Amino acid sequence: MTSRRRLLQASAAVAAGAGGVALVGAAALHSDCPERQEVPAHLRGAAPLPYAQLISLDLVSQSAHADILRIAYRAITSIDKGDIAAWLALGEGAFPARVGRPRHLKKMPLFAGDILDPAQSHGDLLLHITGSTARAVQHAAERTLRTLPQQHVRWRMNGIRPENRIEGGRGLAQNPFHFTEGYGNPAADEEVTERAIVKAGHGEPSWAVGGSYQVIRIIQLATGFWDRDTVHEQERIIGRRREGRWLDGTPSDERPVFASDPHGKITPLDAHVRRAAPDRRNPPPMIRRSYNYHRNPDEQGLIFCCFQRDLEKGFEAVQHRLEGEAMAKYTLTIGGGYFFVPPPGDAWLRALTGG
Repeated sequence: MTSRRRLLQASAAVAAGAGGVALVGAAALHSDCPERQEVPAHLRGAAPLPYAQLISLDLVSQSAHADILRIAYRAITSIDKGDIAAWLALGEGAFPARVGRPRHLKKMPLFAGDILDPAQSHGDLLLHITGSTARAVQHAAERTLRTLPQQHVRWRMNGIRPENRIEGGRGLAQNPFHFTEGYGNPAADEEVTERAIVKAGHGEPSWAVGGSYQVIRIIQLATGFWDRDTVHEQERIIGRRREGRWLDGTPSDERPVFASDPHGKITPLDAHVRRAAPDRRNPPPMIRRSYNYHRNPDEQGLIFCCFQRDLEKGFEAVQHRLEGEAMAKYTLTIGGGYFFVPPPGDAWLRALTGG
């Protein structure tokens, strides 16, 4: 595993620079609507805003839990407007002992091939701030942090979505491997809600109904190693063409039938998309909204982000199926965590703080 880390660090090269990438304006991707206040910030708009900053905090004072949660809620809601969409997500350490936390919430476990750096993993609170420009996001992040007493920044990441756009009702962007992401998300708002929003009757605390489980995975990518492969080989590893079309010719916005290719002659059995969702007519019940990151000339990767109502049926089921995929030798998960995004409004806050 150490050699794989060395390989990733040595071979990760700078992909296409963000300076030459055309980004669709915030107005086109994130337009307001009369029901804006009812739509959770993390699911607002068909595509996320193109820039993001994620800040994971440790609560220094357990005795001041309630006060810190109230201040954090006021701070994040005050910046959630205009060209900024922002939300607060709770780690397992954000819950006082007397309050039942969401039933799936825990520290993100190790999956096959992970090497989690404690300094880049987990956290009590997650501030997720997105915006139409990097400057706007940075300003909002600094403004928010200044208001929070008794907190410690555990880790902090900047992200970007190159070629951020909407096609067929889906938010698409290009990842550091030069492939278009986002085709697996539903175009219909009803299906987004069905996959991502916690409902009553699922064994969750009543205050959590209307919220979402959020998974963050900081995935270092061996882009230099990847770029030495031919495009044909890359497409067989992913299971799609770079522009999104399926290997059997099925259009990008339709679903192929892998059962008609039982031996993987067209789409290899260890291709990423085939392992992730072997039955494309029953896609994983989660919504992906990821960002690229680039920290230095020797490291870039993906801030994988997804939302779901059930971690076991969503992210964790997919992650177990991905064990042994062909893409594994090009990736290394080094951080991230499990969090819970509360429902809109402040009823959840009163439940957790006692008023």
